[in-house]
Amino acid sequence: MSILYVIATPIGNSEDISLRTMRLFAELSVLACEDTRVTRKLFQKYSIELPDTMFSYHEHNENQAGGKIIHLLNSGIDVGVCSDGGCPAISDPGYRIINQAFEEGHHIEVIPGPCAVETALMASGMPTSSYTFLGFTPPKSGKRQNFLSTEKESPHTLIIYESPYRVGKLLADAREVFENRLTAVCIELTKKFQKVHRGWLYDLADEFKDKKIKGEVVVVIAGSNKKFIHNAEAETTEE
Repeated sequence: MSILYVIATPIGNSEDISLRTMRLFAELSVLACEDTRVTRKLFQKYSIELPDTMFSYHEHNENQAGGKIIHLLNSGIDVGVCSDGGCPAISDPGYRIINQAFEEGHHIEVIPGPCAVETALMASGMPTSSYTFLGFTPPKSGKRQNFLSTEKESPHTLIIYESPYRVGKLLADAREVFENRLTAVCIELTKKFQKVHRGWLYDLADEFKDKKIKGEVVVVIAGSNKKFIHNAEAETTEE
């Protein structure tokens, strides 16, 4: 059986690429990328010769490109899959083709590497013993609040991906759902202008209400624990 290589790539800083990823880039004859233009830059930076076959595999052509990948695997050809940054299948296309490859009897090899989930978690200073990754939330406020409400009593640190255009709206909805918890807004992780805004949710919701942001954003919110809720101890004492 053939091998489907699921390859992690840098989320921002290109120096985070692994030796194993560079070796596979040089060895594989077929590579499916979220955006071939983005992946080509890594090949150019590290003077790696492009594979014989390089094509797009993203959310808008997932079925068609996935069928091509399965056909290649069934033909005895190993295929690599990578996204623009981070790990395929983590809020990026990937899990469907991995599942299909399993069902066809092929081997799966994951090449681990940078991921914005764990990077943001560590940068936030929040508890790391247990956490819940929520991915992207619904774009509309009502559905977003309902989505967040399912985690209201969870003791686990929450990690959320968000569009830079909706950060203020996300924080406003989170303020409606959660108590005033410790929160971190992580922007452009691993890049030159990386910034982590850490503070209380109420304050950050005001700070980002009309703030224009450029780049990738990950929001980390503390779980339901009095230690990370502003004035929780005082409120308990008053009662």
